[in-house]
Amino acid sequence: MGRQRKRMVSGEAPPPPRKDDKPLAFQRKDKKKKTDIGKVFINISIGLCIFSLIWFFYAIYMRSSLARRVATPHPSPRTLDANSSSAKVSPERFWGSYRPQVYFGMKTRSPRSIVAGMMWMRQFSDMDMNLRHTCEQGDHLQGYGWLMHDGLTFGVQEIRESDFTLTTEFVKRMGGDHGGDWTWRITAKQHSSAPQAPVISLMFYAAADTQGSLHPHLEERNRLASITGFSEELGNFKITFRKPVTGELSSAKYASYNYLQTVSPGLEKLTDIVKLSLNRKFVYSPPSGEKRHYIGLDTYKPPHHQSQQKPADPRKESDFVVHQVTVQTPFQIEALFESGSFFGRPNQLVSSVMTQELERRKAEFNTKFEKTFRLESNGFSQAQIKFAKAALSNMLGGMGYFYGQSVVQSVHNEYPLLYPEGALFTAVPSRSFFPRGFLWDEGFHQLLLSKWDAQVTRETIAHWIDLMNVEGWIPREQILGDEALSKVPAEFVVQWNENANPPTLFLALQELVEQLSSNLDEAGSQQTVAFLRRLFPRLKTWFEWYNTTQKGPLPNSYRWRGRDKDTNLFLNPKTLTSGLDDYPRASHPSADERHVDLHCWMALSSGVMATIAQLLGEPYEDYKHLHDVLSDNKLLSDLHWSDQLGAFSDYGNHTKAVSLVREKVYVPPGQARHQFPVARLVRSVRKAPKLQYVSALGYVSLFPFLLQILQPDSPKLEHIFRDMRDASKLWTPYGLRSLSKTDHLYMQRNTEHDPPYWRGPVWININYLAVRALHHYSNTEGPYQEKAADLYQELRTNIINNVYRQYVESGYIWEQYNDSTGRGQGCHPFTGWSALTVLMMAEHY
Repeated sequence: MGRQRKRMVSGEAPPPPRKDDKPLAFQRKDKKKKTDIGKVFINISIGLCIFSLIWFFYAIYMRSSLARRVATPHPSPRTLDANSSSAKVSPERFWGSYRPQVYFGMKTRSPRSIVAGMMWMRQFSDMDMNLRHTCEQGDHLQGYGWLMHDGLTFGVQEIRESDFTLTTEFVKRMGGDHGGDWTWRITAKQHSSAPQAPVISLMFYAAADTQGSLHPHLEERNRLASITGFSEELGNFKITFRKPVTGELSSAKYASYNYLQTVSPGLEKLTDIVKLSLNRKFVYSPPSGEKRHYIGLDTYKPPHHQSQQKPADPRKESDFVVHQVTVQTPFQIEALFESGSFFGRPNQLVSSVMTQELERRKAEFNTKFEKTFRLESNGFSQAQIKFAKAALSNMLGGMGYFYGQSVVQSVHNEYPLLYPEGALFTAVPSRSFFPRGFLWDEGFHQLLLSKWDAQVTRETIAHWIDLMNVEGWIPREQILGDEALSKVPAEFVVQWNENANPPTLFLALQELVEQLSSNLDEAGSQQTVAFLRRLFPRLKTWFEWYNTTQKGPLPNSYRWRGRDKDTNLFLNPKTLTSGLDDYPRASHPSADERHVDLHCWMALSSGVMATIAQLLGEPYEDYKHLHDVLSDNKLLSDLHWSDQLGAFSDYGNHTKAVSLVREKVYVPPGQARHQFPVARLVRSVRKAPKLQYVSALGYVSLFPFLLQILQPDSPKLEHIFRDMRDASKLWTPYGLRSLSKTDHLYMQRNTEHDPPYWRGPVWININYLAVRALHHYSNTEGPYQEKAADLYQELRTNIINNVYRQYVESGYIWEQYNDSTGRGQGCHPFTGWSALTVLMMAEHY
């Protein structure tokens, strides 16, 4: 029946309480207390779990958000409108020689332009294949470059092979809605030293880039007479290939013809496609001469990879059409582009019409050049003036229009990201070696170009600033598009968002602002002010990015980020971000470093920011205050003056007792040496580093003088002028060397495969800053005014004479010059900042 309750009989006494029994009320309180504590613990646990989850998801969100920032564009309106480079808005600049990486080519300033170009090769040569297309130092040409180029309407270039010279000319004519017409003329002449007249194949081509169509039109069986086409930017168009003649009024010459019609997955593949389409079966049979087999275009045969199956190229294939004409020198040939929207053109831009137009443009160029630079008035010879025109023209002809995506990364990204697609209109340092945009080079380029055409400078600076991300960072090397990417080693492709570059665009902005006060062109002044107003929101962010991300360990000090971290292999870890690459810095990179050149760049930049802000009616006091602080000569000396060296210096964890030694590889007895790794050169540190001033005298030591931070009565100028003029230190007959001859790292390799770069050779950009600074101090009252004037005349003369002499002897302007012989070295042609020689000739600072 279940459990029964025990009944208590009336009168029966309750059992006596046990000793450990508590009253019932106390039992209830204990139970409640335990329950309360348990609830508290449970609530705390739940709270902690919720907080942990919130923190976890917040951390994921923040990591994701921070990871995205590196590839997030700046939110403020772009300086340039989206269609600012279009044929409708800027027709006169739409077409141009904006393909600096090829010897001769044109494209439009649009993302997926139809491109035109030229290749050539010498027939019946000892060399099996000598096809020329992209600018390559390995082609060993005697010289090539623009002799005249106005950056707008025409250009004349000379390309010198060993036994013949090609002169490439183009002229544009405005009309219609798509940038008008243009004509190319190629003139080939044999050298007098050539034993016989060379036979040359010219290959004119047009190629689409993912959009647009091309259609060949043949005559006489295999001669490509013309190409018709259509694209979104160009509408309908026609390219006509005229037959070669001996001269402008001569009859047609005998020639053999071939053509190719195929598709290409990318513009960087064009050379390979042509090479794989060549065949020796064709016969060159002139009326008065022997029949010979020559190499001609046949059918494109893509390579087969049996051993390793390569994945198919996923890119969309685009039309590619090539016209080959094989003819003996001398000859002249023209190709004509005609826009379908150009109605009522008076005549075709060919033959004598082109000659007249070309001569008119040349005369206008010569007049403008003399008006701008006044070299003839200053007593320079015609040969020197021709050199100066070539230097300017090569920079204008080296302007490129690039479109694509940078590859970027931050510490918050496990893998690199693609930056949004963007365009860049910029000059390039070297058509052969650096055919792409470099941030610190561009400021120097625009110092020259702003004198010639301020609109080019405004547009170029705007393109660079419009590439800024939300943080205010601009990738210092712009590798946009497949053609640009094909010329860059893989280790330099990824751009890190902590890495800066000298903000030289502020030099160009300073020049534009100074032009406002002396500019008689009211329209040009209004354009510059409007440009600065649109630019300013992004410019503020850019400046702030430098001022925060590159701060040093002490107030008002600065430190370059991005130094090489592998101290085992580098004699002195490089600082690529400074622009001075292997220039000696602290031997052991650390967060304790202070870099004097960056301090001076920030002093200059803050001053320009203050000037622009005041000009625009914006708040400028903070910029002015920072400029005053950074320009304070006492602060500069406290942070960077080394009494021991008697010069301005970097500061950091440093020792001079370093050298490269061959590492020891243990080979067990009886084992073959070749089975073990090759012994590398590695760094040996013989004395521990300590925090001290870096004992290197060179370009970095000069920056307070170069950027005119020092007061004209500063006694430090006396030290600087003495070191500059000392032949055992910085002085040479060819310009200032980059590192003192007395320095222990002078002309020392940085690694086994890394020869000295900024450790002795003469660089023109820094020498230009030195000449510019000497000109400033020689025209400013102070105790060193006379010494500055003497140094100015001597240094300016040395630089001009050597750069000109090397151009005459070698046919090129060079990246750098040997400090012992003056010979040009490094890459060539270096049509970037070495052209600043023109400004020194003109005494335009």
